[in-house]
Amino acid sequence: MDVVVSGSPPLVRDRWRGWSLRGRASPVLLALLPVVAALALALGGGLWSAGARAWDTQQMLRQAQRHGARSVDLAQALIETVQMGQRMDDERRLELVNQFFNRRIYFRDDIEVWGQVDYWATPLEMFAQGQGDCEDYAIGKYFALMAAGVPQAKLRLVYVRATLGGVGGVQQAHMVLAYYPAPTAEPLILDNLIGDIRPASRRPDLQPVFSFNADGLWQGTQGPGAGDPSARLSRWREVLIKAREQGLF
Repeated sequence: MDVVVSGSPPLVRDRWRGWSLRGRASPVLLALLPVVAALALALGGGLWSAGARAWDTQQMLRQAQRHGARSVDLAQALIETVQMGQRMDDERRLELVNQFFNRRIYFRDDIEVWGQVDYWATPLEMFAQGQGDCEDYAIGKYFALMAAGVPQAKLRLVYVRATLGGVGGVQQAHMVLAYYPAPTAEPLILDNLIGDIRPASRRPDLQPVFSFNADGLWQGTQGPGAGDPSARLSRWREVLIKAREQGLF
């Protein structure tokens, strides 16, 4: 198994324990509420209700054909992976989906893949390229895990400050996917930087800034920002709209 659950220093544990699914919004995030409302309106409201979510494999394959043979092959492989995951418990689903994306997709910066500084791709777009950056990995895992049966309420895309190279290393904005077994539980972190899934307390290199899913936006810690949150939510809106059209959500 690749899920690591061993102990960690108390200070690190406490930092993450205080960031539960009941987190409060900061003034910065409260200022973004109009953006969140606009997101819901743009999606017609239905996408934000659990009953409206769908995983349409035929639509996925039709849309994948528009992106080329590689997208079709990877879409079919993802469909088969999700079908396997639907017969598993959450722990095994996490491992299965995490391995699927980490092993099949090469990491590349957006500027190399898309010619843009920051582009958020749907899984089908990422499959066409065979490569993506941290947001693309996290987004792909998010949709796949929900399709496999993980409740939306247990998943959040998390913007973090990642410290590279150990203590005193370079910090950069990064995105991971967090899975919460319970509302007040310490989350498990799915990351393209490492192969195994670890509790947040075992990732002292990550400092959460804010988190979100298709149902809302939450504050992480009072640490430094990760760029312009409103711009990032606009990209998330675009991803959700495209994902709906592609049968992913």
